[in-house]
Amino acid sequence: MDNIYALNIERAVLSSIFFSPEVIEDLLGILKPKDFYLPAHKKIFEAMEQLNSQDLPIDEEFIRRRVDSKEVDDSVLIEILSANAITNTLAYAKEIKDASVKRELISLATEIKKVTIEDELPATEAVDYVQNALYKITTDSASSELKNMYQITTDTLLHMEEMKKRGNAYLIGETTGFDALDRRTTGFNNGDLVIIAARPAMGKTSFVLNTALQNIERNTGVIFFSLEMPAEQLMMRLISIKTRIPLQNVRKGDLDDKQWSTITKAFDDLNKKKLFVDDSGSVNINQLRARVRKIAGNKENNIKMVIIDYLQLMQGTGGKDRHLEVSEISRGLKMLAREMGVPILALSQLNRGLESRPDKRPMLSDIRESGSIEQDADIIMFVYRDDVYKERDEARKEKEAKDKGDSYKSTFINKPIEEAEIIIGKQRNGPVGTVKLDFHKELTMFVDKDNPNKSAPIVTTYDSVADAEIDTIVEIPDI
Repeated sequence: MDNIYALNIERAVLSSIFFSPEVIEDLLGILKPKDFYLPAHKKIFEAMEQLNSQDLPIDEEFIRRRVDSKEVDDSVLIEILSANAITNTLAYAKEIKDASVKRELISLATEIKKVTIEDELPATEAVDYVQNALYKITTDSASSELKNMYQITTDTLLHMEEMKKRGNAYLIGETTGFDALDRRTTGFNNGDLVIIAARPAMGKTSFVLNTALQNIERNTGVIFFSLEMPAEQLMMRLISIKTRIPLQNVRKGDLDDKQWSTITKAFDDLNKKKLFVDDSGSVNINQLRARVRKIAGNKENNIKMVIIDYLQLMQGTGGKDRHLEVSEISRGLKMLAREMGVPILALSQLNRGLESRPDKRPMLSDIRESGSIEQDADIIMFVYRDDVYKERDEARKEKEAKDKGDSYKSTFINKPIEEAEIIIGKQRNGPVGTVKLDFHKELTMFVDKDNPNKSAPIVTTYDSVADAEIDTIVEIPDI
């Protein structure tokens, strides 16, 4: 059991603080009082921490005033003061932290047995408990050391040189799937929490499927948590976007020989890509974190993006007010994005209240449980299609006229391709504003207005986009 505590190392570290009090500034980024095994050592380090915060001397006299003689007797202090001096204090401190984490893991193993056998918790609650406890150990064990200016400037310069090597003046992170949006955002960057919000039927799922497809076509890995839609429905949308064969034809299997051939080749191509879908329909932040770590932990998967559809369907870890749960979820997603070094895209619903406004373009306050989400997010985007509201408004007027026995001729033209707006409501490291895209209804596909062929891959066996041109809309799929 020597590897779970080492009293001589604890004495040596405490002794080094007595003889060189300035070293405690570095140690506080690594150690906490609870990391010491001997209770008396915990009390002494806690007293040292307090003295340092109050700019008081860290010496034998002040320590004696701060600790209870019943908890820390003279023999303990004498042993510390007589310990051999050490030069590499940080290395010894890391040994103490390592032993502390091992003790916590041993304690957790005992606790697991208790909650599963003695407390007879249901399996799902026991798993949640274990994941929560393990995450707490993980976050507590992470050291936090201040970087000096030389470290910061060196790291920044290396990052800038890496960006230059890419040869792309505007795309720094993973592509959004759209050239115009990449130029406005520099892509979705590592560690970013990106919220993509909209009212129902605006196309937010379609938007992120466009993004996912563009990234897997670049041979990067994407994890997609679909909490609302089965994986098969997602794949039908994805294949419609990839082949530009209308979604309703794909859903019904209403395809000619050429289209069957095209779809077969598209599936063969997708089978080589790295897209992982979790469509279990129910997940909390702990379960999501564990599943992401499992897939992303395999370097061959090359995971560069995580997508969640959608945030309000995620569960809390139990027993909290919903606003507190959403706060826990959004903060957990942000921490996970930083930990894994990938952007996390989380879809979000908007409050119904915006539909009572004359201008229904969304704003930050329209996000459900918006406080914590707005605070944690690096980028918040809204998907908005004005024609959705125009069509509903015309249908309402027509019904009202019919109820009164009057005639009404609608002026609305149901276009196969309509303009969509991606409104950037918040961008921590860039400008806000609006990017306009085109939305192809039959394909549930967004494309760049200026360069439509760049926005979605097309299977090469398909002769041209013209083969899939749309003249009339028979049925608009739910989005």
